[in-house]
Amino acid sequence: MTPFKSIDPATGETVWEGAAASPAEVQAAADRARAAFPDWADRPRQDRIDAVKRYQAVLKDRAPQMAEAISRETGKALWETTAELAAMAGKVDISIRAYDERTGERTADTAFGHATLRHRPHGVAAVLGPFNFPGHLPNGHIVPALLAGDTVVFKPSEETPLIGQLMSDAFEAADLPAGVVNVVQGGRDTGAALLDAGIDALMFTGSGAAGAHFRRKFADDPHVILALELGGNNPLVVWDAADAAAVAGIVVQSAFVTTGQRCSCARRLIIPEGPRGDAVIEAVIALTHRLIIGRWNSDPEPYMGSLISARAADTVLGQAADRCNAGARVLMTFGHLDIESEAFVLPGIIDTTGVEVPDEEIFGPILQVRRVGSFDAAIAEANNTRYGLSAGLVSDDPANWERFIRRIRAGVVNFNRPTTGAAGDMPFGGLGASGNHRPSAYYAADYCAYPVASFEAGSVKNIEGEIKGLLP
Repeated sequence: MTPFKSIDPATGETVWEGAAASPAEVQAAADRARAAFPDWADRPRQDRIDAVKRYQAVLKDRAPQMAEAISRETGKALWETTAELAAMAGKVDISIRAYDERTGERTADTAFGHATLRHRPHGVAAVLGPFNFPGHLPNGHIVPALLAGDTVVFKPSEETPLIGQLMSDAFEAADLPAGVVNVVQGGRDTGAALLDAGIDALMFTGSGAAGAHFRRKFADDPHVILALELGGNNPLVVWDAADAAAVAGIVVQSAFVTTGQRCSCARRLIIPEGPRGDAVIEAVIALTHRLIIGRWNSDPEPYMGSLISARAADTVLGQAADRCNAGARVLMTFGHLDIESEAFVLPGIIDTTGVEVPDEEIFGPILQVRRVGSFDAAIAEANNTRYGLSAGLVSDDPANWERFIRRIRAGVVNFNRPTTGAAGDMPFGGLGASGNHRPSAYYAADYCAYPVASFEAGSVKNIEGEIKGLLP
């Protein structure tokens, strides 16, 4: 067993210590899930609903402590982690409705009896969680999987094991049958062992590079269903919008909420050449300077906390510096912010117009500006990425929106709202390097069960009359 620990990125304090699960321990967890599957899948649906409702009640009861734990592990402000816990509890009711609507059961009468559509669970689902929303995002896979009748082996991010342990405790307090939910802690080696443990589904939220690896790994295993929620090099287009101050609020929330650590954050701001674009940049910079950055529990309450680690901060700032070395122009200075640790950074804005830059996600508060001469060029620039998660348009002209929504390639596309806005009762996911056409949120029900179509007659009857070409 390999020991590891979780660190509060704002202070360097240890918040969790434990051991990474060995391959044998991971296999044992998968075996427990396999053994528990038949009984769990065969139970009446109401039994599974009752179980996740008990889990929901535990989440509500423990929300303050769990929100604080997420803040300590991630550096996120408490207002944001409190909202995360509310979303986790709300996911239960949403998932019940989604299952009934998208993967329930229905029957139609026929001349011979009836035709029935049912949905059946896959089996053992591996859930690999991310660090940025370490409760909400894996919860969004686990709850629909349990309702469908799957059993689960959950590996939290090695950056956020504490919230994974607290989720495990919540499922235990909800009195689910043994083996239905299993948590294994560890890093990449633990995750690799889980993928080799005989799973039936992989539900993953994380980077595009990791998603590409999983596609390759399971290319010859079509029985393993993959639900990949990946990153994005997301565009936000501003065009024909008169109120620069109003635009700035949408831009800042798109780019810098969660310290830029959302897969749906705007990474590229596409604006008109000339004075109209300049006015937008001036307003965005002015508003960004007003953002409070600090510890999750500091006073006054911060808008932005730290990044997940000093290492992550170095990576983000290094990516921005590389673009500047290639010719990008600094519009708002980025860098380390001397608070308590080097995980805090100043948000930055750089102009990459005319500069060849990598089509990669910078997972932090760095906004890249591109200036173009026409709205058609803006749409083309927005689509100039192999990703396709989220996109947005800010405009006073509804005709622009009608053109934009028809031509943009992304799974979440917003109009005059931040790119990070998403509803739990709608699908969330992307195309290209951002996913594999299996969106989560309300559509998670789709990948947690498979359809079974049946013709059924109540008794054995002679169908000789239906057989053509018989001798008399």
